[in-house]
Amino acid sequence: MKGFVLGGVSSGVGKTVATLAIVRALEDAGYDVQPAKAGPDFIDPSHHEAVAGRPSRTLDLWLCGEDGLRRNYHRGEGDVCVVEGVMGLYDGDGSSTAMVAEALGLPVVLVVDAKAGMESVAATALGFREYADAIGRDVEVAGIVAQRAHGGRHEQGIRDALPEDLAYFGRIPPNPDLEIPDRHLGLHMGEEAELPTAALREAAETLAAEQLAAVAREAAPPSTAAEPGPASGRTTGRVAVASDSAFCFRYPATIERLRERAEVVSFSPVAGDPVPDCDGVYLPGGYPELHAAELEAAGTLSALGERASDGLPVLGECGGLMAMSQSLTTADGDRHEMAAIVPADVTMHDRYQALDHVELEATCDGLTADAGERLRGHEFHYSRADVDGDARFAFETVRGDGIDGDHDGLLEYESVGTYVHVHAESGAFDRFLDRVAR
Repeated sequence: MKGFVLGGVSSGVGKTVATLAIVRALEDAGYDVQPAKAGPDFIDPSHHEAVAGRPSRTLDLWLCGEDGLRRNYHRGEGDVCVVEGVMGLYDGDGSSTAMVAEALGLPVVLVVDAKAGMESVAATALGFREYADAIGRDVEVAGIVAQRAHGGRHEQGIRDALPEDLAYFGRIPPNPDLEIPDRHLGLHMGEEAELPTAALREAAETLAAEQLAAVAREAAPPSTAAEPGPASGRTTGRVAVASDSAFCFRYPATIERLRERAEVVSFSPVAGDPVPDCDGVYLPGGYPELHAAELEAAGTLSALGERASDGLPVLGECGGLMAMSQSLTTADGDRHEMAAIVPADVTMHDRYQALDHVELEATCDGLTADAGERLRGHEFHYSRADVDGDARFAFETVRGDGIDGDHDGLLEYESVGTYVHVHAESGAFDRFLDRVAR
């Protein structure tokens, strides 16, 4: 599958809107588009899926490794893959957009804010292209998309200023309807704030779809097709996955891996669904703080707490950890009872409490790793967990904050709750499946 990477000159330049407009332009031109996201984000991919109609692939070198990143890319389907970058093109020591583009061998289309510039837009693009050579990165900046650019003289001035070997792929016109509302953790999810179809189509019409398709290139293949993990065969396990507006941060590859190796059933704690008959439960991240009153009233979490105390393994990540706690206090100061599986009380804060790529080392054999093994993941949360004095942890933090700055993975019964999101390429979910299927 051919593809290209959409890099930005900075965060906030409008990469997500440009990505959605490009996906729409390519599909209107008859191409079958596979969206993808460089970095560990869950929110931008939800917007990709709303427009493209298929899950967006997660491409992060820190989470997946180079081979895992390439495997995940090649699991996509379609004619053209559009990879939205993270932050600015060269930003990030664990997995920058430039690093992802280099690992895949894909060209970069640069999104430049043209709101108040013409020649300066070209100078910026030229600088980004030359910087790759200066730092020894094999990254090709093929051309630009001018974000917030008007037509007429403004657009022509940008075209004329670009050197011949930097292509002009079109513009995204300034339009208040092309703004996605945000909140803590980032933008609203795609199903909550879809861009108006008419505005997106208008933006798509100002892009050179055929020229964008022509710049796409075949991505580098993995050196091996093998997946990581202690076992690769199908298990006899049945895994219940929480899935609703409170538990919506799931990598497509994670659900794929679970379905490949076990029977998967979904349930909604917000709706009060009963805990399914299963061998293990996965509580992904999301927004339990926005549904704390509903979760408390529904009764599913309290029932899950009882099942966990009887030995049902529960794996919770970030929002899942919050739901596994004894209580959750919202930013408004309202306290709500949660599942009471792990000995912690969680409080929301106005500022984020952690944001980084993370590495953990297991201190004992557990649900997702054996003693001494290391897991790489990502953390981004506005809550803080205050743990009881006798709390036990599954991991020490090698990089990142974890739960208390030094540890992550609260242990209780056969369950573990962590602030860290991990990808299926880490092997963590294979460990989980092997343990719950015993």
